[in-house]
This record gives sequence, structure tokens and C-alpha cells, in this order.
Amino acid sequence: MLVIGERLSIISKRVREAIQMRDKLPIQQIAFEQWQAGAHMIEANIGPAEEDGERLMEWMVTTIQEAVPLPVSLDTTNPKAMEAGLRVHNNQWGKPLINSTSLDPDRFIMFELAAKYNAPVIALTVGKRGLPANAEERVEIAVQLIEKASEFGISLEDIYLDPLVMQISTSQSQAKEVLRAIRLFQELNDPPMKTVVGLSNLSNGCPKHIRPIINRYYLALLMYEGVSAAIVNPAEVIEVIKTINVITGKTLYAHSYLEI
Repeated sequence: MLVIGERLSIISKRVREAIQMRDKLPIQQIAFEQWQAGAHMIEANIGPAEEDGERLMEWMVTTIQEAVPLPVSLDTTNPKAMEAGLRVHNNQWGKPLINSTSLDPDRFIMFELAAKYNAPVIALTVGKRGLPANAEERVEIAVQLIEKASEFGISLEDIYLDPLVMQISTSQSQAKEVLRAIRLFQELNDPPMKTVVGLSNLSNGCPKHIRPIINRYYLALLMYEGVSAAIVNPAEVIEVIKTINVITGKTLYAHSYLEI
């Protein structure tokens, strides 16, 4: 499973202050910690970045890749900032990931950028009616997203379908619908479609001490259903990932499997 480190987000006070000051040290420390904890990719979430977004994304991508030999997931709704990040990304360590597009025509530009830069893209299963009510609605939207991606010449291998994890504290039934959607998405193609989740969305609004517990157990269920990638705090979940891989036979058991 692809582990995308989530901690470099504009929502974080520490990250936001570092961005404002263009202070590389905190950004690089967080990136390095996530790499050491087992991340395969680092998320750079700069939000809408309406002012100076291009230079900001360039700075974030180069700052991260100066510290760790990993690809970067670019998270912004600003297409110019997205392209700026794609231009400077060092593909030596893997392709960048575009986060994200949807069926909103204003977001189709992200499909264009994915095709132009040969980059994979996260496709959110949100439609014109808003958030999907169940797994079947998610699948219906996923089919439309796949068709739209094909119009831009994007390979199915470069699409990560996101079923939209919702807060369990306010939308408890949706947790099961996301699990069902992960299973159904994979049946849309052979080889199976790739899937991704923003794991911590599940525990948003929950007490701080409960959040890691909810996240870890839900990730185990998602992995059992075959999720391809997760945007997570790797330090919280790496033991779960390694253990599930052993239990499901994806990794050979050894007494030291947690250390490998």
C-alpha cells in the first residue's frame, strides 16, 4: 500500500507559520520524520493558495525534495500552483501525484495537467448532487470520472479513486459505505482500479486521544478490502500496515517483521 505522509498541511499551525516565513527547517524536519516512519510519498497541502500560489508550491516541492528522496503529492485547488509544482518536481524518485480532480468542470484542468505531465491523479467521487449517499452512488460517479479521464488520454493505471471518507462522529453509516466502495471500485476494471483515502477525515471532530485508535482500526479494514493508498500520519499506522501485510500474506512472516 502506498503511504502518503499527511503532516505537511497548511491547516497545521506549525506548517502554516513555516510557509509564511519561508522557513525550510520545520518543513524538512516533518518530511524527514515521515520518511523515517515509513512514508513512500509526502503530501504538500498548500490549500487554495490564491496569492503567490505558484512560487509557494515551487518552494514547498523543492524544500521537501532537498530533505527526502521521495515523490510529492501536490494538494491545491489552484491549477497554476499545481502546474508550478509539477514543473519543478524531481521525478528521479517517482512521479508526483495530483490531489485532486472531480466531476466539477472547474476541476477538469487537473485532468489536463495529469495528461500533460504524465502524472497520476486522485479523482474524488463527488457529483453534482454533492456528497454520495452510499457505495452505489460512489461507483456511478467513479464510472463517469473514468470516462472523463479517458477523454484526456489518461491511463486507468494513473487514476486513484477516492470514495470520500467522512466524519464518523456525524456520518457513522458512511464508514461502511466507503469500505463497500473500495471493494466495488476494484471490480470496474481488470487489473483493479487503484483507490486512495484521506484516513484522518474519519476521526475529525473526535477527542484527540481517540483519533489514532479509530484511524488504525479503520485502516486495517480498508487494507482488507484492498485499498491501494492512504494519506495518513505514517508514525500512527505503520505497525498496522506491516502487521496486516503479514496476516494477508503480502509479506513473509519473521519475528522481526516490525523492524523491516
